[in-house]
Amino acid sequence: MESIWKQKGATLSDKSARKEFGLTQDEIYAAMRAGKLQFQQNCMHGNPWFRLLRHEVESLAREKHGKDGLRRKKLQKELADLGKEARK
Repeated sequence: MESIWKQKGATLSDKSARKEFGLTQDEIYAAMRAGKLQFQQNCMHGNPWFRLLRHEVESLAREKHGKDGLRRKKLQKELADLGKEARK
């Protein structure tokens, strides 16, 4: 069986998590320290970033913003993606 870290769409960066789920950097770091988020630290062009598991980030966002807040964020992201696609 393939590792979850290698499955397409199963991970995202900390920056994407902030943008997609409306979390702050402090909330993500606090969850990482508390053991709520597994992470892998990577570095690109000398800039460090964290790779997170999507399902854990979704759980954290649901905990912080509630079920409706998470659904709203997902719909906003889908709408933004559709707008990008339409502009192309």
